[in-house]
Amino acid sequence: MTVMTQHMAQMSVEEFEELAAHVAKRFDAVRLEFINGRVGIKGMTDGNHSEVIRWLQECFLLTGSGLWLYGGGELGLRIEKYRKGRALPDAVLAPRGTFAGKGDWAETQGVIMTVEVTSYDSDTHRRDREEKPAGYADAGIPYYLLIDRDDCSVTLFSVPVPGEGYSSTVRKSFGQKLSLPEPLGIELDTEELKQYVD
Repeated sequence: MTVMTQHMAQMSVEEFEELAAHVAKRFDAVRLEFINGRVGIKGMTDGNHSEVIRWLQECFLLTGSGLWLYGGGELGLRIEKYRKGRALPDAVLAPRGTFAGKGDWAETQGVIMTVEVTSYDSDTHRRDREEKPAGYADAGIPYYLLIDRDDCSVTLFSVPVPGEGYSSTVRKSFGQKLSLPEPLGIELDTEELKQYVD
């Protein structure tokens, strides 16, 4: 196992993309990410996780902003410094049509916000609270929204500083309202999220 882990840590982005494509063809339920030089498995979501994404899609749809929340964790993004990472966010907010013709791993131009909803697996802390915020900030994504079902909170990360992460965070407990600044321009009433905690 150690030899395999060492080899995976030294894997190039090109090797990872080949592996991810191969795994996706062979195993419907397995999706791979490449963050901070490591291969990770994007866990299967549960019904409550899916309801959180549905709730957020509904919030943005009702604004009529022309922005679309692409959900389902199927949209791959090139993140991190020099675009060396590959992430599958739970949702991505961007203008409609941003990803037309982009292939499996899209550049982040046009992406306004990425969203992660914590899962109940062993590497959620490292992946969703540490590595992904750093990777999304390195890629210049203006906002990262973390919906944390472990501590019943929503956190908006903003002002990305490449190499340092996001310099501003606003955290609210489920049940409180979180204002998302322009161009997002909505207030999220997070009361509904209380029912999606396992």
